Amino acid sequence: MRRTYLWLAVSALAIACGTGDASKQPAINRDTLNERQRDTILARSRIPGASGVGKAMRVADSTSAQVQSTDTIH
Repeated sequence: MRRTYLWLAVSALAIACGTGDASKQPAINRDTLNERQRDTILARSRIPGASGVGKAMRVADSTSAQVQSTDTIH
């Protein structure tokens, strides 16, 4: 019997905390940086291995430039 009351009390508390007026809740703060900007910031940081991000970006840019140049030739 005590378990039933405890379960009901916990359920009621969870339901009470879960309800609320959506207009009173703050808006979601979305990140304004794009992926390239975040990667650039990461590459310039002092985090171990962060230089690998910069190298990967340079390789990707190089490969993209090569693909673009071969597309213009044909």
